[in-house]
Amino acid sequence: MSIIIKPVITEKMTAQGDKGRYGFIVDKTANKVQIKNAVQKLYNVTVESVNTQNYLGKVKNSQSINKVMAIGRVKQNKKAIVTLKEGETIDFYASI
Repeated sequence: MSIIIKPVITEKMTAQGDKGRYGFIVDKTANKVQIKNAVQKLYNVTVESVNTQNYLGKVKNSQSINKVMAIGRVKQNKKAIVTLKEGETIDFYASI
């Protein structure tokens, strides 16, 4: 099971990177200790704290050809905001 699914690379999270905070989409069942250990192992950094947020999927409506409304929900996810030790950084673009 992979704990970290993908990093969150948005304008807002890139600005937080200057302060040593990085965002990741993680497995819904992962706890803070597992996320901390996964980030430390994957990026060779020291993690000071982990904050998590559970997101309920948005409700979407769609019309089919027969003009019937179908209501569905987008997939749920969990986001983790990881704060690193002072002076340490993660470079997501190094492997490109």
